Formats: sequence, C-alpha cells, structure tokens
Amino acid sequence: MKIVRTRSQSDDISYGGVEPEGIRLYRGSPFVAWEPTEAVIPFDEARLLSPTIPTKVVAIGRNYAAHATEHEVEVPDEPIMFIKPSTSVIGPAAAIRIPPHSQRVEHEAELAIVIGRVARNVAVEEAASYVLGYTVGQDVTARDLQRRDGQWTRGKGFDTFCPLGPAIETEFDPKEGQRITCRVNDEMRQEGVLTDMVFGPAELIAFISGVMTLLPGDVILTGTPEGVGPLNDGDLLETEIEGLGLLRNPVST
Repeated sequence: MKIVRTRSQSDDISYGGVEPEGIRLYRGSPFVAWEPTEAVIPFDEARLLSPTIPTKVVAIGRNYAAHATEHEVEVPDEPIMFIKPSTSVIGPAAAIRIPPHSQRVEHEAELAIVIGRVARNVAVEEAASYVLGYTVGQDVTARDLQRRDGQWTRGKGFDTFCPLGPAIETEFDPKEGQRITCRVNDEMRQEGVLTDMVFGPAELIAFISGVMTLLPGDVILTGTPEGVGPLNDGDLLETEIEGLGLLRNPVST
C-alpha cells in the first residue's frame, strides 16, 4: 500500500491510500488507528505533504563505502548517528531554502525508513516488524557549516533540510537492490543501489533503538551514495528510488 498525506482545498489534512482512480482519504492515522472513508481525491487535485511528521529524524553518516571515500574518511565500524529536527521536514514540491549562513549547501539522496510502532532495544531479526514502510528522503547539508562547527547539528538542521515523500510504501523490500538516483536540473549527480549500504535497515533499527526509543512516525535516513554536490537558487532537485517514486523539490534562497 502507498500511504500519503494530503491537504485539501479547504486546508484539511488527511492521510490517504493510493488507488487506481485517486487517493482514498482515511480517518485517523496509520500510526494509531485509521479507517477508509468514501472520499476519493483525483490525483491532479491532491496536494501532497510529507507522508509523516516524525518526532525526530535519525540520520546515518558514511553508510555507503564510496561516499566515505569521496570525503576521504574511513567506513565506520558501527553506525554514525545524528539527529535532524522535525522542523527540517518538508514534503513533495516544497522549496528547500538555502540559508544566508551557508555558502555551500549540498544534496544527499537517501532511503528513509518510517517506524510503525514503539521500538526499544529491538533485535535485528525482529526489526522488520517495527517498520511501517519506506519513502524517499534527502539529507540536505550546509557542508561548510558542518566542517566549520566540527559537529553536524547546525549544518544538517535548518528548516526545509529534510524533504520526504511522495508516499510510504508498505510492501517495499530494500534487499532487492533497487536503484537510488539524484538529479539536479536533469543532470545525474548520484546513482547507487540500496544493497551497497554498509549497515542495512534491520541493523540500523536495532542499533538506534538500543540508544533511544523510536516512536511511530519517526524516520531513519540510511545514508547516501557517492556524488553529493552543491545546490543553488533556482535548481530543481529530483530524488528517485525504484519502487518508491520520485521526490521533486525546487531550491530557493
């Protein structure tokens, strides 16, 4: 099932499920309890939002060996975690804003795991049962600030620095080695396969939940393949994962 969040013309926000004829609206949320309504919105009338509003986004650094190499750092022995605030999350078509503080903002295409239930001290072999589904994500980064600060909070945490969408796919299996790509103004910047991750989704859920409790709707960004590069005012950023769809975001100041 593909789960989306939509805003109606009257500004009502609802979760919905993608059907052949459009988006069926649901009462409630997939993280607690929900039920379908009779309302179906045509695709051309749907205004998609981020498919989840997490309490936190836990992101993983250097989880593709080639990306670690391009930054001249070692592949870690265990996952490197950092937090992106919930206020950094935006949805499809929303603008990524380049802050005046930074002279070098970069894209990082990522697979995003959406947690479906409370996860604490989860075993690797049980991790899949805590996943609602997967979506496309971007870990937008002010690279100059990240390097200047010596830690990652400011460089990763600006508003609009975590696009997610367009939908949560509940039947997705990243073990099939789907392609992940990133284009800027139709120029291919990043290309990889999900099976190139150093630590897979189950290992990440087990590791993170041993440190902090993951709540329904929380997101794990699983790292980015090589090819990260700059974003500038007026660019169009397109992030795509086979089976999950295309996430498109303009860039502005």
